Formats: sequence, C-alpha cells, structure tokens
Amino acid sequence: MDGPTSKSKTNDKIVSSLSIYETVKDSHEYMIKGFSAAKGIGVGKYTESRRFTVGGHDWVIHFYPAGETKATEEYVSLYLNIVSPIEVRATYEFKLLDQSEKGKHGVHKVSSRTFNTAEINRTWGYAEYMKRSELENSRYLKDDCLTIQCTIGIVQTRDETVQTDRVEDEKPYVILVPQSDMCKNLKGLLESEIGSDITFHVGNETFRAHKSILAARSPVFRAQFFGLVGNPDMETVAVKEFEPFAFTDVIALQSYDVMHAMLLFLYSDELPEPRELSDSDSLCSSTMLMQHLLDAADRYDLARLKLMCEAKLCEEITTDTVATTLALAEQHQCLQLKTFCVNFAAKPENLRGKCCV
Repeated sequence: MDGPTSKSKTNDKIVSSLSIYETVKDSHEYMIKGFSAAKGIGVGKYTESRRFTVGGHDWVIHFYPAGETKATEEYVSLYLNIVSPIEVRATYEFKLLDQSEKGKHGVHKVSSRTFNTAEINRTWGYAEYMKRSELENSRYLKDDCLTIQCTIGIVQTRDETVQTDRVEDEKPYVILVPQSDMCKNLKGLLESEIGSDITFHVGNETFRAHKSILAARSPVFRAQFFGLVGNPDMETVAVKEFEPFAFTDVIALQSYDVMHAMLLFLYSDELPEPRELSDSDSLCSSTMLMQHLLDAADRYDLARLKLMCEAKLCEEITTDTVATTLALAEQHQCLQLKTFCVNFAAKPENLRGKCCV
C-alpha cells in the first residue's frame, strides 16, 4: 500500500517525497504431540514454541491446554509473544490445521496490534480460543497431535525522494530509450573494414581487423601488438592452421571459418552460428565448429568463448562425437566438458551398437 506524497518546487527541479507502507508476511507451525498429557499441566500453565523470526523480529507462541485462568479452564488459550526489544505494528492470525488431510483448516482468529517489549503486557491472543471438549472431538486433533499455524504480517515503512526536471505543464513524461546496438555496429565495422589496421593471413584467405579492439578483448593480441616485445606497427599476421586434433570420417573445417568465427565473437561477445560462416546448418558442422573454436579460444586466452564452446558441445554430444570431444577436453584441460563426456559414454544406452577398439 502506498502512502502520502508531497512536493516542493525549485527553479529547475521538482523534488518529491514518498512514504511507502508494506506488509511482510510469514508463517510458523507449532506442533504439540501428546495433547492429552499436555492438558494435565494445569490451569495457567503454558507450552511454548521455539523462537521464530518474521520481518526481522523474534516471536514465540504460548499455548494453554488447560486454559489461562480458572474462568477459562474449559477452553484452550492461545497467545503470541514478541521477544525482540522493539515496538512493531503487526497483524497476526491463528488457525488449527486439519489433520484429516481434507485441507479444511479452521478456527481462524485475526487481530492487529502494536507489540512493544517495553510494556508490561507484550503478549496478545485469545483466552477462549476454543472449547477443549470441541477440540478433542474435532478433525484438528489426530493421534493425540495438534498443529497450530500462526501467520504474522509486519507493517514496514520506507521513504523515497525523487528529483525530476521541471516542465512547463508539470506533467510527467517518458522518454523511450532503444536497446543498445553496439554489437551490431561493431560487427558492421568488422565487415566493412573501415579503419582497419591489421591483416590476418589464414591459408589463402585474409581478414582485416582493428588492433585496438583485438587488444581490448584478448591478452594474447594485446601482448602481440602492444606488449614489451610486441610491435604496434605490425601490419600483417600469419595465422597457423587451426587443427587441434585429427578427425576421422569427417571433412575438417577450414581454418578460415574458425578465424572468422573467432573474430565475430571478439567484436560481438556472442557465439557465432554456423550459418554465419557457411550455408550448412547441420548439427555435425555446428559441433565441428565448436570443437575447433574451443582450440582457438584456448590459444588466444578467451575464457568466456572457451566456456561457451564447452556448453555448446555438451548440448550437442552424440555417440558419434563423444570420442573426439573427450580428446579435445583432455587436450585443453576442460574438466567440466571431460566429466560430461565420460558420464555420457558410461551410460549403456549411449554405447548400444558401438564397439570398443
């Protein structure tokens, strides 16, 4: 529930103050086993729940199985007691839980009080909560067991101050801010090659890029271009083949595709899709790309890209790719990926129809 607001005007600003009232609710269940024995403790004697916390304040429940006073000895009495040394305004509700499993909880009692431990009486509740004879024949008592649920709502207040620019008509307005398109702009910069100052030779192919962006994204490129033994005037780089291990029964990806995929990540911080590199969109080509790209990520110290490749390989694992993926995980110390591959291979259903060499 929101409270009142007030405003004060300055030459250029409007300062608003706001009081907000909120209710924090939580429940505690107090179970009494052996009710027939408990009622023998006598009039004015109570059992006490363990201390519990609601809204940052400590509470206990007092239950009088033989009544609080001589005048109420035919009833069970029920009270809520605050333990924390503070004043607090709260609502509280008692109800007995239905032991017949029909969910018809009953004997609801709801009150709103200000609890204060500085007062002599810091306990509030009901001297005549329920007649004991009715309780003993009700669905709330089963196997000599009784469960009391107490729900407490703490009223809390917080103040906020908001400062806004003053407009002539003093009406609120909203300016819609579009989502960031920096990723799109940087990828466009890579594709257009505008301002590029470094050329990568990958086999018979070339890529143009920007040393500053690459250095900001990769510690390896930063050392290569601007480190103590780096060369900021470098204009070309020959990239070795991305062949982390030998594939069987498949055609290895071109190193050109792997370099292209890594550059797209460096400029966008996103995992590129295989269709961004070629027309093929098969699971096989996707898995192969992730395998080679993981090798590149490890080589250029791209921790985020490496983890993204690991996660993608886990999603795409099959009986045909688990062996090569496990070898790759072992080679590049990818412990999570290695564990996943071992667990996958250990399942009999995943090895059905396969034979060990």
